[in-house]
Amino acid sequence: MNRRLSTEWVGGAWGWGQAKEPLPEELLHSVSSPRTSKARLAPSAQQVRGRQGQKGTMESFSSRSLALQAEKKLLSKMAGRSVAHLFIDETSSEVLDELYRVSKEYTCSRAQAQRVIKDLIKVAVKVAVLHRSGSFGPGELDLAARFRQKLRQGAMTALSFGEVAFTFEAAVLAGLLTECRDVLLELVQHHLTPKSHGRIRRVFDHFSDPGLLTALYGPGFTQHLDKICDGLRKLLDEGKL
Repeated sequence: MNRRLSTEWVGGAWGWGQAKEPLPEELLHSVSSPRTSKARLAPSAQQVRGRQGQKGTMESFSSRSLALQAEKKLLSKMAGRSVAHLFIDETSSEVLDELYRVSKEYTCSRAQAQRVIKDLIKVAVKVAVLHRSGSFGPGELDLAARFRQKLRQGAMTALSFGEVAFTFEAAVLAGLLTECRDVLLELVQHHLTPKSHGRIRRVFDHFSDPGLLTALYGPGFTQHLDKICDGLRKLLDEGKL
């Protein structure tokens, strides 16, 4: 059966359903072009000035905003065309925002946490466009299905560890994330640039760090873990992961 990408990010930006229309050649070229990899999801000068004047207030980082920026960059060459909204939904963005907060607290580095979430968003957007455009061959579609299965298995394992006391094993969750990384790298090997391959490694290596996982399931991160589990449970229940 032919698998096509859904019209939204599914389960943290990854998923398959039925596409509404194929993407044009110029957009597909912009995804795999090295020039595209140089684009920055950076705030505008006005946003920077606003943040500089807000010391002591709540941080305004938003994964949903970053995803929309990435979408705008990719679709900017398609003015006048009607294109289905591709990327992130509210629940997925909430999970990503919580992962950002976990990363920032664990690394004590806002810049590092922002970078890993930006990398995740950039890669997910590009893979989504490639999949929807029909760029993957039959063998690659099998890899895509395997990636989704591994990602779903990882989410269910993470949720189980959060719900059942004394069951958490960092090595198990880290192993599943590493398998996801390797399958995804194989899937995009001939489609994305080495820079994008590096982003994939950074994202999965970061979240499969046993130290980070142990901290997440420890007493100091309970609030974050509860929100992540709530989001994963909703995505699983809705069949979006």
